[in-house]
Amino acid sequence: MELWVLFGTFFGLLVLGTPVAFCLGIASLATVLYMGMPPFVVFQRLNSGINAFALMAIPFFVYAGDLMVRGGIAGKLVRLAAALVGHLRGGLGQVNIVASTLFGGVSGSAVADASAVGGLMIPQMRERGYAADYGVNVTVTSAIIALMIPPSHNMIIYSMSAGGRISIADLFTAGIIPGLLLAAALMVAAYVVARWRGYPAGVFPGWGAMLPILVGAVPGILLIGIIFGGVRSGVFTATESSCIAVVYAVAVTVLVYREMGWRDFVEATLGAVRTTAMVLLVIGSAASFGWLLALLQVPTAMVEGMRALSDNPIVIFLLINLILLVLGCFMDMSPLIIITTPIFLPVVTAFGMDPVHFGVILVLNLGIGLCTPPVGSVLFVGCAVARIGIMQAVRTIWPFYGACFAVLMLVTYVPSLSLWLPALFR
Repeated sequence: MELWVLFGTFFGLLVLGTPVAFCLGIASLATVLYMGMPPFVVFQRLNSGINAFALMAIPFFVYAGDLMVRGGIAGKLVRLAAALVGHLRGGLGQVNIVASTLFGGVSGSAVADASAVGGLMIPQMRERGYAADYGVNVTVTSAIIALMIPPSHNMIIYSMSAGGRISIADLFTAGIIPGLLLAAALMVAAYVVARWRGYPAGVFPGWGAMLPILVGAVPGILLIGIIFGGVRSGVFTATESSCIAVVYAVAVTVLVYREMGWRDFVEATLGAVRTTAMVLLVIGSAASFGWLLALLQVPTAMVEGMRALSDNPIVIFLLINLILLVLGCFMDMSPLIIITTPIFLPVVTAFGMDPVHFGVILVLNLGIGLCTPPVGSVLFVGCAVARIGIMQAVRTIWPFYGACFAVLMLVTYVPSLSLWLPALFR
């Protein structure tokens, strides 16, 4: 009966349009009261959920991303991407994907990626005869790449949800090859759609013209190397690297690019504070919800239920992926990571999957959910930038969904795509 109270309250509030953080918190409180436990237990669990040193990396990575967005780095990376792949069929679509890959290594946020790169690219694509839905489809699906490569704060959330036992450095490293594979798959999809619609190819500017563009983008790209290299080498932790990223971002945007004024700095600071407050509230509420799931032995029941369905890991992994894809259509990514990790991690490890490998699958899977209606936050951002309706974009996004799903299946059933690079650094 306790599970009925927990899930019934949660889904009932979700249907009414209550913010996810409050759905999680109120459902936890209602269940605790039904069980006759003191209500302050919920607040204790909420506090312990966000009282983790590693979570300090999230606000600083968000802050560094905001500073880079407002400080001109997005424009520099778009110019570099245009020089590299603008001459391919559907050139601006290809530029969008490569720019998202480069910017994702700076921001670590799919929403920031879609907002920054989409804000620059979608108007240009419309001016040059590309349909608005094509611009949105390319923008929102390529924004997922930011979740896969360092400094993805969702990898940090996954590590904390797994009890802090999984190396953040390994997770950062494990997401690189799948992220690049996703970029390649989306470029193929963009090429096929562009060819079918008759979109033009650009002109290669020549190596001489590319050199100054590359030099202009190097200070921003170096941030990727500082974050990944420092964490991977053990010179500093993920939390320390996030602080260094902020200092470096301020130095680059103020002293090198000189495109960020005082007002931009204040807006970036306030934006980071708002984003951090929302993320941490969701994390804390989801921690209390997850604690109740563990107390009610949901993970154990899930393992037994999966074993009753099948003993074949291929079937089990496919079933888990399908469940996560459905859940991702209705909930945001951060709470889903915290809720589903303690449920499904014991299941996949019981069937022989490495926890680092599962982290990459989980982040990629739920990243696809950010691009699906009715609760796809990245899809909303892309449509808002292009000023088109959700259904107009979704009607033609299927080739890009197909590319994402194909990569998800490859990453799921070819563990070396995720585990080879971390093993190389050990």
